[in-house]
Amino acid sequence: MPSPSVTTVPIYNVTSPGSDNHPYVYREANDQLAVEEPLEIRIVYGSEKERQKKSISVTMCTPGNDAELAAGFLFTEGIIRSKEDILSCSSSGESNKAGLGGNIITVELRPGISFDPQKIERHFYTSSSCGVCGKSSIDAVKNVFNNTPLKDNIRINAPVLPGLPESLRKQQEVFEHTGGLHASALFDLDGRLLLSREDVGRHNALDKLVGASLATGELPLDHHILLLSGRASFELVQKAAMAGIKIVCAVGAPSSLAVEMAKETGMTLIGFLRDGRFNIYSGQQRIVA
Repeated sequence: MPSPSVTTVPIYNVTSPGSDNHPYVYREANDQLAVEEPLEIRIVYGSEKERQKKSISVTMCTPGNDAELAAGFLFTEGIIRSKEDILSCSSSGESNKAGLGGNIITVELRPGISFDPQKIERHFYTSSSCGVCGKSSIDAVKNVFNNTPLKDNIRINAPVLPGLPESLRKQQEVFEHTGGLHASALFDLDGRLLLSREDVGRHNALDKLVGASLATGELPLDHHILLLSGRASFELVQKAAMAGIKIVCAVGAPSSLAVEMAKETGMTLIGFLRDGRFNIYSGQQRIVA
């Protein structure tokens, strides 16, 4: 059975003639692409006598692990603190308010959870490439994180880190078919891969990872390494901080705001982890050369 994360489309493959005397060659072929669909997240909240339903986000994502995505999103936005805060999670296929056909996932929160819609103000539609661009302000994002960084004795031998991207790549089944997905992965401190999730949106992949860890009661992830298959944006570092992650590695570059957030939360942030080397942008005390 084909994966719901992958679709096949007809294309024309164009190859160079290698010489100006011959025309380019067009061949009919098929190509596999990562599926991108809208997912609307709704919550049911309020007291037992005054339950309310509200749509809080529409994100473009890869189908699969929708409940993990919703739970991880609610956790990293500071709306819930544990899996016990969720009474139920259900999905439907009706059209969403953005006018797009797709899936809706509704999360019912336990009575008594305080929810202020203004704290997570977003434009209703959020692209898969950036989860923070719909925020009303950067300060609104920073306000979500209210944990005080604690000192720890975590140490990692530097040679452990360069092998992480290859371990993740072996698990990226859909990426191998399409080349179009981001991935987030959790490793233990010895570099063993524990869990990975993929999505067209880098923030969605991380939310799915956090949601899966929330369901198994493993949060906070304070003795794990997080690997990001692309760059380290501010929102990804913020989400990692909410999950208690102390060490974040990215194959690509971090942004200046991501480095600022990492320093504020006492996180080790590593970028350009590839080709046997890497840069440490904060928290260098945890990396033993």
